[in-house]
Amino acid sequence: MSSHGEAIPMIARRSSGLSGEAHVPGDKSISHRSLILGAMAVGETRVTGLLEGQDVLDTAKAMQAFGAQVEKRGETWHVHGVGVGGFAEPDGVIDCGNSGTGVRLIMGAMATTPISVTFTGDASLNKRPMARVTDPLALFGAQAHGRSGGRLPMTIVGATDPLPVRYATPVPSAQVKSAVLLAGLNAPGETVVIEREATRDHSERMLNGFGASVTTEDTPEGRVITLQGQPELKPQVIVVPRDPSSAAFPVCAAIITEGSDVLVPNIGLNPTRAGLFFTLQEMGADLTFENLREEGGEPVADLRARFSPDLTGIEVPAERAASMIDEYPVLSVVAAFATGKTHMPGVKELRVKESDRIDAMAVGLRANGVAVDEGEDWWTVHGRGHGGVRGGAVTQSHLDHRIAMSFLVMGLATQEPVRVDDGGPIATSFPIFEPLMTGLGADISRES
Repeated sequence: MSSHGEAIPMIARRSSGLSGEAHVPGDKSISHRSLILGAMAVGETRVTGLLEGQDVLDTAKAMQAFGAQVEKRGETWHVHGVGVGGFAEPDGVIDCGNSGTGVRLIMGAMATTPISVTFTGDASLNKRPMARVTDPLALFGAQAHGRSGGRLPMTIVGATDPLPVRYATPVPSAQVKSAVLLAGLNAPGETVVIEREATRDHSERMLNGFGASVTTEDTPEGRVITLQGQPELKPQVIVVPRDPSSAAFPVCAAIITEGSDVLVPNIGLNPTRAGLFFTLQEMGADLTFENLREEGGEPVADLRARFSPDLTGIEVPAERAASMIDEYPVLSVVAAFATGKTHMPGVKELRVKESDRIDAMAVGLRANGVAVDEGEDWWTVHGRGHGGVRGGAVTQSHLDHRIAMSFLVMGLATQEPVRVDDGGPIATSFPIFEPLMTGLGADISRES
């Protein structure tokens, strides 16, 4: 059952010769942040290339509820911000749909303003733990009242006299770090976040772009990020790079599908996000970066991916996990077509994503004839080489967009078709997945 009503069963059949250009959607992380920081700046921020998936549209609605003006004219989004500390108390409940990123960043952004806000989401989001964000926000003086286990629906009462915070994140999480930094904007003095393992740095890059002072220093205790509180954020013109997590699907499809040559233009290659592409190169994938450049403080390139019949299983370094945590499901699909074992340690975070992604992928891969070993924070896929994966199963998506897309990519190179019980959730992050893939020549369709 899709969170959007009736389930949408889908099927992928063996294909060949994928070709053309894959224009994937804008980066989700940068889209959320550009709306939130635009709402916290004074004046008009203009954004092009925004990902218009449901998650980001929910964040846009939330910013309107807090008093910012947000509207789309032509291809450009215009955000008239209310300034740091200028959020008004919303009239209704803020519904963040399926978006863990959206709800956690917005909680941070409002936690140091003296307003009360009630958050909710869909069935999947309302199961996800929020304590990892509300615990550090409590240090600023914000209070959280939610369901047992720190779950939504939840009301956050923002701090009246916020204190600056020094916080060491217990688990690597860009969402937690970003929530603390956004909260620190309206606190006096310096807010400091210490990360034992570096995570995505979109927030730091974009905060600096909007005129905040954020410094990063690598020290023996970890990466120390220091934000000067109470800046005046200046409006920006933002071109959102295209999403590396979405690019993963046409790239991996081209690599495993015979005779393919696909160009994926304008992909963000932020080193904290691009781990998958380097991992694929280490496995022997024919993947090159063309036209390297910088946009909005982010490195960008065009990716060219070609069919790669001689992939080899590798040991993926554990310290790379944070830079590709969302890409392990589709990496495990590529690993199925490699020769030898691909071992993926340091991935316990996958157990608490939209679904338990290790379990969901392991069960689905085994059903399609691929051996998988797994532990609490690691898994190993035993590759069957090019042409060696049977397929033929109906796999469960568990309301998880990345699981659904990963198995549809897999079906393009298996001996028998692969079915997914519900492709509905794909719309949350990659609404154009189906036409984009079929436009390249992939045999993916809905089953009535």
